[in-house]
Amino acid sequence: MPMRRAVRVFLSLVAVLFAAAPASSAPFTSKCLAIAQNLAPVMRANYRVAQLASNQVRLTYLGHSTFILESAMGIRIATDYAGWYGTGRRPDVVTMNHAHETHYTDTPDPAIPHILRGWNPKGGWAEHDLTVGDVYIRNVPTNIRIWGEAGTEKFGNSIFIFEVAGLCIGHLGHLQHELSAQQLGQIGQLDVVLVAVDGVFTLDHDGVVNVLQELRARIVIPMHVFSSLDEFSERLRETHDIEVSETESVVLSPAAMPGKPKLLILRSPYGFRFPSE
Repeated sequence: MPMRRAVRVFLSLVAVLFAAAPASSAPFTSKCLAIAQNLAPVMRANYRVAQLASNQVRLTYLGHSTFILESAMGIRIATDYAGWYGTGRRPDVVTMNHAHETHYTDTPDPAIPHILRGWNPKGGWAEHDLTVGDVYIRNVPTNIRIWGEAGTEKFGNSIFIFEVAGLCIGHLGHLQHELSAQQLGQIGQLDVVLVAVDGVFTLDHDGVVNVLQELRARIVIPMHVFSSLDEFSERLRETHDIEVSETESVVLSPAAMPGKPKLLILRSPYGFRFPSE
């Protein structure tokens, strides 16, 4: 019997024997995972559904004013981190603002490589200017009201700006006043703005609309919502398209920026309060 034919016969017999064999506890290799791994790189540590292209960034709204930003290189950033950041891998960077306890923590996880406070505990203003992987992060200080008192904490808040995937994304933090010409110059042109729209604890709606007109971002994503979202949406209806997402995540890229400015409402899976609060 020729060698090739003998090998084919042997393999056929093995296949029959295994087909008739009972189930065992031997490790099972997933063909589905193997195919996925051959199609595209998979960054398992990030619990991704799909790998991002170099010109894409994923933004996920957890609730209140906390978002998770994920870059193509797998950099993970949590904004207004108060000690909880959802599921998945620990962030590489967290930003915090000194408004009150739902925007920062005095005991951040020490294993987080970069902990960026929007205020300077030693006095004066905070200053951040760093690159982490494929994300460049900087801040512009603003003032806030002293929580529970009739006073102002100078430089107690920061607008954090994330330059990633060819986009400039600005998280306005606990903004409580309109921006000066100097601050607008320091911010520059933003593509995406994450803005508090409660209208009471932060800047009122008239002030928010004025700030958005000055920033001229193509996408506005509301946060710190409470019960004021419908009212705020109506304020923007003449100048912005309104889109209500069915999920808490969106993948952004320069090519997907809308021609007309858009108010994009992401649904938080946790609402106003996080499970740990």
